[in-house]
Amino acid sequence: MKPSVFAVAVAIGLCVLSSASLAAVQPDEAPVGTELAKGVGYPVLVRLSHQATRSDNGRVLLAFERHGMDGVPLYVREPGQHDWRFTTNVTDQVHRDPRWQLRWQPNLYELPRASGPLPAGTVLLGANATGNDAQGRVASEDLQLYASNDAGRTWRYLSSIIKGGGKPSDKDNHGVWEPNLRVLDDGRLVAYYSSEQHKAAGFNQLLAHKVSDDGGRTWGVEHVDVAIPGGVERPGMAVVDRLPDGRYVMSYEDIDGPRNGHVYLKFSRDGLDWGNPANRGTPVQTQAGAWPAASPIVKWLPVGGRDGTLVVLAERAGGGGDPGGRAMYWNNNLGRGPWWEMPAPVQKLTGNIHAGWTQALLLQADGTLLHLTSSSAPGAPADARANVILEASAPARFDRYEAEDAARQWAVQIDDPSGSNRRKARVAAPPLGRLEFAVHAAADGPRLLRVRWQDLGFPTQPVLHIDGQAVAGGDTRADRDGWRITRFRAPLRAGDHTIAVSGSAHALDIDYLQIDAAGVAAVAKPAR
Repeated sequence: MKPSVFAVAVAIGLCVLSSASLAAVQPDEAPVGTELAKGVGYPVLVRLSHQATRSDNGRVLLAFERHGMDGVPLYVREPGQHDWRFTTNVTDQVHRDPRWQLRWQPNLYELPRASGPLPAGTVLLGANATGNDAQGRVASEDLQLYASNDAGRTWRYLSSIIKGGGKPSDKDNHGVWEPNLRVLDDGRLVAYYSSEQHKAAGFNQLLAHKVSDDGGRTWGVEHVDVAIPGGVERPGMAVVDRLPDGRYVMSYEDIDGPRNGHVYLKFSRDGLDWGNPANRGTPVQTQAGAWPAASPIVKWLPVGGRDGTLVVLAERAGGGGDPGGRAMYWNNNLGRGPWWEMPAPVQKLTGNIHAGWTQALLLQADGTLLHLTSSSAPGAPADARANVILEASAPARFDRYEAEDAARQWAVQIDDPSGSNRRKARVAAPPLGRLEFAVHAAADGPRLLRVRWQDLGFPTQPVLHIDGQAVAGGDTRADRDGWRITRFRAPLRAGDHTIAVSGSAHALDIDYLQIDAAGVAAVAKPAR
């Protein structure tokens, strides 16, 4: 995504998407989450854990985009606290010109190890400083890097990663956007970003990176990571995280691709070589075909077994996914195989393309997920300047497999507000109808499998098969809103399995399949 300009000549970041792709705010919808601050979008979090002053470890820093020319707002939550406190606006320390300001696409990162002269624990802020023309329209960009050696209390300028120019609305602009920082094992610092500086070569926008050997003071040559030829597609908004096997994972959006905004993942052994730039990578999608779209983040969480869980959040979705982008997509097999949806802790309102324009996710010490994103204001949903930053927490449990995400045979997805994820699957009577859940078990052991279901007025029961073998049904109990839950018990070996669910006699609705370690509660551990 790149910024654009409001008709009122007030520039704020604007993604290149058609208005038809936006989910309208429904009258009966209400946001879920606590308002933290007024903010357009682009929240980013970092929890400090490498500070020389031990009392600063556990401090959480938050930055985001706010309308205006005051700089990047920085909030802090002190260790053991739940409330946020505004501390400062980080401002452009280079351009002594009121038309310039550090404004857009902030990225916070704490060095886990030294990088050049910067010691471990240094907090970095990469962000886009923009310069306006005489009419107040963005005409220049400068991806700047700042450092803090006192846990985010004060900041000093380090360098410019790359500069860009041209009005975002111009066809031949040379904009640069969306810095994302990561330090390699050898201490070299990498800055990933989006670039529109290769249009003449046939790339509308591409993803690239530069490497610094001296802690971000100077930068090497540009290396291209994702570049789709043809002059149309716009891969953008790269976010990089580390996997437990040592590899790196990158998420990005493919704007104006075959499926507009589809989120893809690419993998790298060293964080530098991402394979053929023309290869889009691995699409994130469910068995049923739902896919997250636009403004994604990827986050690896140390929950759910040895390989942990990968989570992707995005602004919206296609293929039958929630168009309002209120679901998280998760995968417990290092990105291999299908993805599954679960409701995001924050349930944002849509209405403008900055609602959900990036999101932030943090595993907390109590095992819950802290989620932040931007939401439109109910009274002015189309005005991004009125957006708010919402926060909410929820248990970090990834053991519920939504029925609408499974492979369907004679089954259809239906919206239902009483469903776990606002949807359900209606499955035809046997022998025609069935759902197949491609499930990855992280370890051997007994499992408790729960199926939430409803009949359609005729007596039936869910029937369950694991890898073709029937599993005897257990007890059934009533649940709220007319649903029932039937429990099955069976062992699962580590690895991949196909779990099929159908009806015993008549059609039925299925909400989800939940798989618990039998008799063991799921416990999440915080990231190190």
